[in-house]
Amino acid sequence: MSNAYDKAHELKEALAETQEFKSLYDLHRQIDADDIAKKMLENFRKLQLDLQQKQMQGVQISEEEAQQAQQQFELVSQHELISKLMDAEQRLSVIITDLNKIITEPLERIYGEPPQEQ
Repeated sequence: MSNAYDKAHELKEALAETQEFKSLYDLHRQIDADDIAKKMLENFRKLQLDLQQKQMQGVQISEEEAQQAQQQFELVSQHELISKLMDAEQRLSVIITDLNKIITEPLERIYGEPPQEQ
């Protein structure tokens, strides 16, 4: 019988070899080398994190905060490197979501099918 941890390490290596991961890695390096892009992305991520923390704490996000987040998103989306990075993150996220579904299939045998998203 194979060791699940060994298989997980194999999966980690396989994921690191995907074009999606390599693209994301390269884009991060490019952004790190671009002071403007790096600062823009840091500011956007900080704003995202702050808003997520408020939501998790049950704090209502104000209209002003929502507008600020939308403006920040539009600003960073216009930067070519950041836009490419966000696309690459999304592509890798799809792969990870698919892998998670595959990995958790045995649990469905125990707990049944998860409810379908609407």
